[in-house]
Amino acid sequence: MAAFCASPFPSPTILTLLRATPRPDHRFSYRRSFSPNFRALTDPVLAPSPSPVPLPLPLPIRRREAALSLSLSLLLFLLDPPAGASSDQTNCTLAVASSGLAFCDTVVGTGPVATKGQLIKAHYVGKLENGKVFDSSYSRGRPLSFRVGVGEVIKGWDQGILGVDGIPPMLLGGKRTLKLPPELGYGARGAGCRGGQLSFTVFRLSPHLRQYFTVDLM
Repeated sequence: MAAFCASPFPSPTILTLLRATPRPDHRFSYRRSFSPNFRALTDPVLAPSPSPVPLPLPLPIRRREAALSLSLSLLLFLLDPPAGASSDQTNCTLAVASSGLAFCDTVVGTGPVATKGQLIKAHYVGKLENGKVFDSSYSRGRPLSFRVGVGEVIKGWDQGILGVDGIPPMLLGGKRTLKLPPELGYGARGAGCRGGQLSFTVFRLSPHLRQYFTVDLM
């Protein structure tokens, strides 16, 4: 019977196999997880939060805002009218006629003379002596149309456009400042005239007030 030599190594058993199997070094993997190279794999990616979408205002609120904006625009116009609507009454010397009507031409027209009964158009601004605007065709966006000299406007307008007592008649394209005494303006009534396409009845004036008008004959 042959003799067998004893092996210097232990026979493989389940214990020796388990002992021989290399185990992972958890400390090494833990350290690597905190390495900057692995940040993109370990840190959560936060998506940018969407910006809030403004909700539309209720319809009644938008209407009120639109009405308030329109009222504010009209108020600003009355307090500070545009350059074309300024009266220029402080930039010229008024000449006074015997009737008390005063005038000053800021622009002398180059067109024909206005005649009695003629249908004309004019832009205008009406102010009081304290500079307050009480009426303006510029705010309505269209000139005033009327027949001059037939009583469709106040007397101061008829006389100031057609000419009287040394006041020359206006020429088409001219711009004239008129200072009206109460009797040639709205007198003791303190209101506008009737007739034609006048819009003077939209305001109320105290009686016996002098008025300034800048008339731009078109």
